[in-house]
This record gives sequence, C-alpha cells and structure tokens, in this order.
Amino acid sequence: MAQSNFIDHVKFCSRSGAGGAGSVHFRREKYVPKGGPDGGDGGRGGHIILRGNSQLWTLLHLKYRKHVIAENGVAGSGQNSSGAQGKDEILEVPLGTVAKDAETGEILFEITEDGQEKILTPGGRGGQGNSHYKSPTNQAPHYAQPGEPGREEWIVLELKLLADVGLVGFPNAGKSTLLASVSAAKPEIADYAFTTIVPNLGVVPYRDYRSFVMADIPGIIEGAAEGRGLGLRFLRHIERNSILLFLIPADAKDLRKEYNILISELQQFNPELLDKQRILAISKSDLLDEELMEEMKQELPAELPTIFISAVTGYNLDKLKDLIWRTLHTEERE
Repeated sequence: MAQSNFIDHVKFCSRSGAGGAGSVHFRREKYVPKGGPDGGDGGRGGHIILRGNSQLWTLLHLKYRKHVIAENGVAGSGQNSSGAQGKDEILEVPLGTVAKDAETGEILFEITEDGQEKILTPGGRGGQGNSHYKSPTNQAPHYAQPGEPGREEWIVLELKLLADVGLVGFPNAGKSTLLASVSAAKPEIADYAFTTIVPNLGVVPYRDYRSFVMADIPGIIEGAAEGRGLGLRFLRHIERNSILLFLIPADAKDLRKEYNILISELQQFNPELLDKQRILAISKSDLLDEELMEEMKQELPAELPTIFISAVTGYNLDKLKDLIWRTLHTEERE
C-alpha cells in the first residue's frame, strides 16, 4: 500500500435508525367480533457499530464516507407481530482506533482487539403495541407507543498504531533505514529531512520463528508538542507502543542534548509516555572506532540501555534485537 494511502484521522456524521412504531390493532376473526388488542411492537432502529479488524492498518476506506446511516426499524402489526429490526451498519476499523465526540472531544471508547465490537451510535427503541396497554378498565386501548428517533452525531476516529517498538528520533536519524534493514518493510529513504511523512510498520523476525512489530514514526523536531513540523500529528502513535527505541545518529553535535529534547517533547505531549521502557541506539556507528565509542558513552544517560548500531553494515543489529526482545519480555513479566 502506498504511503499516501495511510489515513489515521476521519470525521463523519453517524446516524442510527429510528425505532418502528407500535401497532394499534384488534383481533378480528369469524365468531370473535370483539377480540382484544393484539398490536405488535415496533422493531429497534439499526445501530452504528465499530468492529476491530487486525488485517487493517489505516482508516482509508472511511475517508470519503461523510455520512454513515443505519436502517429504521419496521412498525409492528397485528397478531402481536413485532416489526423487523433495522439493519446495523458495521464499520471495520484497525486495532488502536479511538472514537471521539467531534464536538466535545470526549473519548467514547477504543478498539484494541480483533473482532471486538462496540456500539458507536445506538438505534432508537421500537414502540410498544397497544396489547401492552390493556387493563380491566381499558380493554380496548386505541393508542400505542411511537418508536424512538435515531441519533445523529459527528464522530472523529483516530488511529494510534499498535506496535511492540516505536522508533523515536529527529528527521534523518536513520529510523527508516533501520526498519528496512531488520524487517520486510520498504519505507522511503533519502538524505533529507521528513522523508517519512506517515508511520510505517514492519514485522521484525527473531530467533526460533518469533517476531515483534516495529513502528517508524515521522521525525520529531523541537517544538513538535506545540504543533511544529509533523510531530504533533503523529506523536499519538507512540502512545500505543510497548517500548520506545530512541535513535540518535553518531554524527550528532550533542548526543545528550538531542536525547533531552526528544524526552522533553514526549513529556509535553503526554507525561505518561515517560513511564514506558526505553532503549537508546546510536545509529550510523560505522563512522566510529572503539575508542570513540567509549568516549561517547560518557555523554549518555548511565541508567539507559545503550547500544551502537549501523543499519547500513548490520553492525550490532542482532544484539539490538536481543536487547529489544529481553526488554519486551521484562515488561510483560512486570
């Protein structure tokens, strides 16, 4: 799928079906000229439902659906026959989709499992037929309940990618090159900033046929949390990653400063991101010798697992995968 087809934000009008009206009807048979009320209930209006689908990774299929409308319920009829329910409208969405009220911004729910279904906009209830209203003092009620109207609301769906590892770094840090080296993903790679303008997912094979999912998030710049660059739009994808892999190139002027800026941007966007497990990888390390690496280690946070790698030559990529795997499973045990 082309990168331009990655859509992670859609807005549409969601209108559920109205409930069918209850029936006013009386039993009329030969030799029973004055049968009692037998009006049936109206059918429920159709719901708008979201269903998780693990085979989807974008909201592209909903981009041009500005109105999603479910069927109305059918009115009841005689002989206590209930009307048919309106057909539900089911929207399949990728895992990690968040539904919000477009007007208030309130989060309604999240879809995180394959096959999980949640009612987005409930249909109106069907009205009760006149058979419900008979009594000793009113044996022939001539009224029934109307169906409830459907609901109409504007909804925003946002996708937050579900991945084991999220790559965090400035533009040109080598994130796309790393993802292409360790997985079958084919992100665009070039020697200029913002080559990656949409997130990319790659499945990284590991020992004994195991694997984990890595997400390449478009590069963060200083001020991303305030809306500069592309960072604000895509920072939310980092929220669903199990661990964060910070990538800083070996030719950066100040490794510690770059790391601190990245941490600051994440903290401003969502302080809870700093509770995630972190790994620091120094990319483009084929430019370094052992002595220079030892010197650079002194600049780096001592409490953070750090590794020097080169996606171009493959230097330490197996060790990086070992470190990621151990960190992922340490987190699971905790």
